[in-house]
Amino acid sequence: MMWSIPAMAQDRGNLQNSTTTQPSAPQPAVPTSANTTPASEAGQPQDAATAPDASQGNTVQGSAPQSDDIIVTGLRGSLQRNLDLKRTSSGIVDVISAEDIGKFPDSNVAAALQRLPGVTIQRSGSRGEPTGIAVRGFGNDFNTTLYDGRRISTATGGRQIDFSTVGVDFIGQLSVLKTPDVTLSSSSIGATVDIQFPKPFDHPGFRLAASGSGSIQDRSGKIAPTAGLLISSTNKDETFGVLADVIYTQRKTDTNRVYVSGWPGGNFAPCQLAGSTGACAPTSDTASAGYANPNNRQNLPGWFPQQYGAEQQRVKDERVDARVAFQYHPTDDLMVTLDNNFSRQEITQNNYAFGVWFNQGDLRNVTLDKNGTAVDFTQTGTPTDFTAARNTEILQTNQTGLNVKYDVTENLTLEADGSYAKSWRNPGNVIGSQNGDIGYGNALGNVLRFTVDGKSSDAFPTISNFGPAGDGARWADQSLIGSHVAVNQTQRNTDELAQFRGNATWKQDDLTIKAGGQYYQDTFNFRNTSTFTNNFWQAYAGYGGPSRGTSGISPLPANLYQGSISLNNFIPGFNGSLPPSVFVFSPIAYQNFLSSLGNPQAQNVPGFNYANVTGFTGAFDEAVDPGSIARVRERTWSLYFSVNFKTEIGSLPFTFNAGVRNENTNLASVGQGRLPTALVTSTADRTLLSIPTYTNVQDVRSNSSYSYLLPSMDAKLELANNLILRFDASRTLTRPSLNLLNPVLNVGNGQRIGALSASGGNPNLRPYLADNFDVGAEWYYQRNSYLSVGFFLKNVSNFVVGGVTRQSINGLIDPTTGTLASFAVTQQVNGPDATVRGIELAWQQVFGTSGFGFQANATFVNTNRPYDDKNISQTGFAVTGLANSANFVGFYEKNGFQFRTALNWRDQYLLAFGQNQNTGSFGSEPTFVDQSFQVDLSTSYDINRQFSVFAEALNVNNNQQSTHGRYDNQLLDVFDYGRRYTAGVRFHF
Repeated sequence: MMWSIPAMAQDRGNLQNSTTTQPSAPQPAVPTSANTTPASEAGQPQDAATAPDASQGNTVQGSAPQSDDIIVTGLRGSLQRNLDLKRTSSGIVDVISAEDIGKFPDSNVAAALQRLPGVTIQRSGSRGEPTGIAVRGFGNDFNTTLYDGRRISTATGGRQIDFSTVGVDFIGQLSVLKTPDVTLSSSSIGATVDIQFPKPFDHPGFRLAASGSGSIQDRSGKIAPTAGLLISSTNKDETFGVLADVIYTQRKTDTNRVYVSGWPGGNFAPCQLAGSTGACAPTSDTASAGYANPNNRQNLPGWFPQQYGAEQQRVKDERVDARVAFQYHPTDDLMVTLDNNFSRQEITQNNYAFGVWFNQGDLRNVTLDKNGTAVDFTQTGTPTDFTAARNTEILQTNQTGLNVKYDVTENLTLEADGSYAKSWRNPGNVIGSQNGDIGYGNALGNVLRFTVDGKSSDAFPTISNFGPAGDGARWADQSLIGSHVAVNQTQRNTDELAQFRGNATWKQDDLTIKAGGQYYQDTFNFRNTSTFTNNFWQAYAGYGGPSRGTSGISPLPANLYQGSISLNNFIPGFNGSLPPSVFVFSPIAYQNFLSSLGNPQAQNVPGFNYANVTGFTGAFDEAVDPGSIARVRERTWSLYFSVNFKTEIGSLPFTFNAGVRNENTNLASVGQGRLPTALVTSTADRTLLSIPTYTNVQDVRSNSSYSYLLPSMDAKLELANNLILRFDASRTLTRPSLNLLNPVLNVGNGQRIGALSASGGNPNLRPYLADNFDVGAEWYYQRNSYLSVGFFLKNVSNFVVGGVTRQSINGLIDPTTGTLASFAVTQQVNGPDATVRGIELAWQQVFGTSGFGFQANATFVNTNRPYDDKNISQTGFAVTGLANSANFVGFYEKNGFQFRTALNWRDQYLLAFGQNQNTGSFGSEPTFVDQSFQVDLSTSYDINRQFSVFAEALNVNNNQQSTHGRYDNQLLDVFDYGRRYTAGVRFHF
């Protein structure tokens, strides 16, 4: 078999900067909707980054003859092809294509997508990495992400992928379909994102691309490498081709975090308020003796911080992406493609923190602001904990697919596509989280004061009178510190996704008809193990002798301590005050030390918590939580039909596309249910309640089904050669996350006094359903430049609402009150309807042959169901994710030199209902993300036709991510993840 290298010609200096007064006829290289490329065209270049583009002017003087392949590279060439695809599409589509093979504009898929109108990103606080997107305000779970038109499995528990698990180096194109293509998918109220990978016959002959770089985060100070290699080749007769690539990516990030785990809503008693004197016994039990005194009655609504602390998170993110694709093209009428995609991401995170816990009934000298937020209070006997954790999460996915296209006649093309994918979360023997908790409490608990200093966007709370018995000078006195708890837990999920699509396409003149069907089977398995289940977590709780604990080991060996981290100027630019430091120690070494003390069942081990822990023989082994085991299987059958034709209205070109998709879904779920039979207090920790026994485990099964008809219509009228009007109407749906479909109520061990909680799934949840309308205009007023405005409206029903209700469970008695235990039970239900409306503006301008240009866009959204912070019912509702946003990218590209600056702004928005601690009496409390603004820079230089060097600086302005609760002074999190700098080299041949 012979391998050949085709003739190629490049002229970056002239080709990139050619300009005409009116845009040339578009020459799209890649289809932006499904199943439109016949087998006869499948052998032509399909990567917009390297396709011949007549609109760029391939008759440049001094270039190769037109019969040769002209490779159009560079940012401006990529932007023009993106516009061509947007302009020729029947629906509303935005596209980002690679500048050349192995040269995508951004280092992350989500970061690239946020440059588009209406698209914003969701970041991981600990890493600062974009992990998800929101389109027109609808978050990641409302958007469907496809690989080459196929759904991809994910073991995270939701339906959408984590974008940080997608290697971007060798992506050919990203297409964002804001109006649905019924032959592809209608299961996204936000948008459908299609990630398209290169294939051998996109570039016939031999191609090689390689890249290598190093990145460094300013606080971590450690260089992390990234390297990629792609090889593609076809035989001389161009009947067979193979492409393979592999990418290794590493990131190291040290992030500082200050947090409040939750602001539960509840009722204070008048005796707890500042200025009150005398005895105080807050109660809501009308039968109790204390209730006779009005000052003890809990009738003043307010919010308090459940837990407060600060930590440094040291994260190492390693990812391997690999792909192989084979193509067989024996005749012009047949193309067979077999491919396999593999990815494995391992995130290792070492956390060092302190934390203090508050109970509403123990708070005194409370000052409530006008909204009811506890902005100042004291608590007697507050314990202090220093924690260390080693968290590991592995996400692994493998997908194999086969696609066959056959041109039956000149007009008729048949296609069959099938794939199987499986994902794992924490495969093998990995422990997801190993935690060590030490500190002081009991007799050394202090009268701690907590003060709110301002808004969450620029201040975190202050604690004072800290230290053992209030002695701040002994805050980190190792002689007083003893053992507390050791928590190990691991979430292990698998997701298997089998899918098949078959369709026929008829093309004749200006008429295209498509018909076909799809089948999906998605099987998700959940399983959690932890030391909470067997209660081993508090084997040596109690802090030891200095705290007068009845259990616990103190002092701990000096060699366990590996230094400390200063909390001075911990979050630059934020007001607030923290204690001096946190310890650095290994939770693994801590657990090993406790295990070395021996088997408490075979010998008396001083410090062991004999009162509360049974069965512990020395090892902190995890046990399976029966309530976490669930299996959800979802089967969906779809039939679709669409017709597209081009005609004229008067003398104006008119394109009309209409389609319909019918989806039938069958859902089967099974879980293991059990209920607690007793609650007992912990002698080792005055804040804990344990569940020593449960009822027998029983299988709980549920089956449900639903069917929806999803029509779609797109109309495009060309008022002039460069002016387009669009109108689109459709119905789409979004299914609830799979982790919400567990049919059982789960009551976990390790409950807190005054903060009892449980969670339950709902297998009968129905999909969100949206009726969508779009009207827009696009003006392509000169080469590589355009203006557009679009209006959209979405009427959404069946919103899934997470409600928190107060319930008794199995008649349990709370031993601290002697009354029925009251659990905050979180459960999802289908709720109300809402309307979302907005406007998108976009402007792209290239200034002739100067090399300068910019992209700018803005999105403004609102809804008839905004959040009402005065509503304290348990069924509060609002549309999440909605935020105004704006992006600006300025660039210069000429003579092989390129520079870009990207500015991204997003206003405050409601992220979700729910906080880390969901124990309030007023329903599920909200989490808001504060407004953010980030500046990124990138540059590159082409040394010659094969080699280029590049560099980038991310988060140049040191943007910090912060969140708050119901009110803007209820800080939940602030992350300072710093700046990142990268430099590297690329090679292609």
